Amino acid sequence: MHRRCPLLPAPGRPVMPAASAHYCVTTWYMLMEKNRTLPPISLRGQILQPQDAGYDAARRLYNGMIDKHPDLIVRCADVADVISAVNYAREENLLVAIHGGGHNGAGLGMCDRGMVIDLSLMRGIHVDPEARTVLVEGGCTLGDVDHATHAFGLALPGGIISTTGVAGLTLGGGLGYLTRQYGLTIDSLLEADVVLADGRLVKASAEHNPDLFWALRGGGGNFGVVTSFLFRVHPVDTVVAGPMLWSMEDAPEMLRWYSRFIKTAPESIYGFFAFLMVPPAEPFPQHLHLKKMCAIVWCYTGAPSGAEEAFRPARAFKKPALDLVGPLPMPALQSMFDGLYPPGLHWYWKADFVNELPEEAITEHMRFGNLLPTMHSSMHLYPINGAAARIGQKDTAWNYRNATWSMVIVGVDPDPANDEKITAWARAYFDALHPYSAGGAYVNFMMEEGADRIRATYGANYARLSSIKAKYDPQNLFRVNQNIQPAEREHIFT
Repeated sequence: MHRRCPLLPAPGRPVMPAASAHYCVTTWYMLMEKNRTLPPISLRGQILQPQDAGYDAARRLYNGMIDKHPDLIVRCADVADVISAVNYAREENLLVAIHGGGHNGAGLGMCDRGMVIDLSLMRGIHVDPEARTVLVEGGCTLGDVDHATHAFGLALPGGIISTTGVAGLTLGGGLGYLTRQYGLTIDSLLEADVVLADGRLVKASAEHNPDLFWALRGGGGNFGVVTSFLFRVHPVDTVVAGPMLWSMEDAPEMLRWYSRFIKTAPESIYGFFAFLMVPPAEPFPQHLHLKKMCAIVWCYTGAPSGAEEAFRPARAFKKPALDLVGPLPMPALQSMFDGLYPPGLHWYWKADFVNELPEEAITEHMRFGNLLPTMHSSMHLYPINGAAARIGQKDTAWNYRNATWSMVIVGVDPDPANDEKITAWARAYFDALHPYSAGGAYVNFMMEEGADRIRATYGANYARLSSIKAKYDPQNLFRVNQNIQPAEREHIFT
């Protein structure tokens, strides 16, 4: 039930313009299982409850397979709202999830029961073209940032889908087309503003709370609500990019060639390897529609005059059945797959880091590549060498700097009736390839897979992360994530 806040004018009284108004919304909501009524919360933003219009739209996630029903969705308008929401969740002992872009595969931006702190209204961006920095609020998408920075011929490394939330992408590490030249998204992070579990707003940077800054760079949403990020951005405007496709019969040779090429290629060349089923749409010719093929999706950031030479090795080794590489504005590349993967498809993810592709692994890749269960399902090998590998394994929380690829296997389909089919394929594919992996997985590609898998993902950095968690969130308020246990609790699980 909603009631008028005492700070609001009485009915019939004039209301200040929205831009300058100071007001609050108060809400009382019954948690039936605890048989108690929550006290009011003061916000400039919006509170949504299950009976409210807009609630179902606000709780929907990118992964349509995840269907969660929180008691409250707090749509924050500013940092003060985030502070209020964090304090409220802590004081009322509510389960709390943090929602940015909603792309997390496991649906960890939402929870059942409890409260969701939703940052999607906080989408301010400021570009400083002279300093080559961009200040990004926590609700922004990659497309928001691309639009703002491209006007100045600049780009932020990370991502391949423009609707991806910048917060989740960054806190998990941030892979994308510019990884080999400019590193992970976290390698361009200069500072962050964070609301901690105790409600304090702090800055995390090399100079301020450096332990927290270290943990944020790959440690996920374990340490607080990041309300803004300050990034260094890089001179990238038009790139030469796009997919080359080969027949599935050529895939073993292409995998062998690609695994050699990408390890020594100039850092201005990026390419991820994929198995795919060709979409029945432009720009793909009709004779390839729904055909299972392999592909490399390229991005070249060097001088346009050097593009022909850059791609000569691939074209010379095996002529592509389809070659769609050409000049593209960087935002066009970043949004190239948006139409193929709109929000609401059903996804099941499995992932590993990979160092090598021995013949036995290639055999298994071919077996499951030929069994792609649906048109949207795929396997990608994202290279993480080059600039990303020049950062030390212990310099950030992101542990697998020495891996060659991050592999992701995704079963995807719009029809819920196919959930079991896509899940079974992804799991079987992963089980067959995991013996040839480097161990853990990119945290942004993980489902809810348990504490042991999380420890494997962070490796030697886990103990330090656990200690920092104990310092900044000792009661584990922020636990709807790939959770790092506070150090004093860790003994319970070991």
